[in-house]
Amino acid sequence: MRAPLRSPSGPRADGHHQVLFVFAECVPFAIALLVLLVEFTPLHVLYTGPLLVATPALAAVTMGPRGTLAAAGVAAAVSVATATYNQAWGSQQVYTNFLALFLVSVASFLTSRTARTRRENELNQVRRIATAAQEVLLRPVPDRLGPVRAASMYLAAETGAQIGGDLYDVVQTRYGVRMIVGDVRGKGLPAVRATAIVLGAFREAVHYEDDLVEVIDHCGAALRRDAVASGATGGDDALLLEGFVTALVAQIPDGPYVEVINRGHPPPLLLHNGTVRSLMPGVPLPPLGLEEFINGPPGRTDRYSFAPGDRLLLYTDGVIEARDGDSTFFDLAAAMVTLRDHTRASFLKGLHQALIRHTRNRLADDVAVVLVDRCEDEEHGAAP
Repeated sequence: MRAPLRSPSGPRADGHHQVLFVFAECVPFAIALLVLLVEFTPLHVLYTGPLLVATPALAAVTMGPRGTLAAAGVAAAVSVATATYNQAWGSQQVYTNFLALFLVSVASFLTSRTARTRRENELNQVRRIATAAQEVLLRPVPDRLGPVRAASMYLAAETGAQIGGDLYDVVQTRYGVRMIVGDVRGKGLPAVRATAIVLGAFREAVHYEDDLVEVIDHCGAALRRDAVASGATGGDDALLLEGFVTALVAQIPDGPYVEVINRGHPPPLLLHNGTVRSLMPGVPLPPLGLEEFINGPPGRTDRYSFAPGDRLLLYTDGVIEARDGDSTFFDLAAAMVTLRDHTRASFLKGLHQALIRHTRNRLADDVAVVLVDRCEDEEHGAAP
């Protein structure tokens, strides 16, 4: 259950690009306005025909087929108005201008439509590649794993994107069901690369390390190795600070409890008898990649009650930091209570719709959610 949404990236770069793009779209119509000013003033002695002929070609560069037709229509209307005002009908020059405008308009429209078709085909190919990459990185969560049933949801905030900087996985091991949820600082390909590194390290260590601390330390070590290989050595604090990942690893054994090690990530929510509480860490720890800020022991797991019938929600900060038009944050705990009687699929669908309503379909960050129910009957489980 995933949906590509939109998010702003680099405000300075995007803002500058947007201004230039809008300026380029206005150029053909500015030329048409300039021709009107020339023809309806004493400056009409200037020959403006070639300027109007150029407007469809300029529109084809930035405005697509419909914009090209609009620019051609405006140019034709201006030509008719100026020819009527100057009483130039019947002259060879007027008909030559109209013929040139028609030929350039047709050529510009066909060129613009061909370019748009080519771009759409390329975008579809990129999306297919992104979907394949998503299936490798963010694998579907199995419905039943030992004593629990699980489901997941990922919403990429970037337009047309399938994967971003959020990560999750749920794996059944000999130690119990182990899960990870994380959030990579930054966006784009570097974030996807960090996602692949952390998930790869987790999937390797989760089957061999009996201690959750060792599992998450393995993920941090993988990030540091990649930073060194990429040239971000320990002496460059700026690069280190930009390369961190908040992460949370949880383990659900056969007993009625859950163990959690949290490295700077939003705490999971536990729904028990209609009441939601945050599973706050006993000792706050910095994110992966910032191990130099750990003072004393490397940390330990925290244990919380997780009885049959309870519901556990792991998520990234894109959920709780989603804002409405008044900059009010999304109340995830309240939403969890509201949807407490829903099945897992219905819960995630309702949460998705609530986020869309709250943000007016303008998520500013990626969203990853893992929902886990402790089965009432460990043999048959709860109804999906």
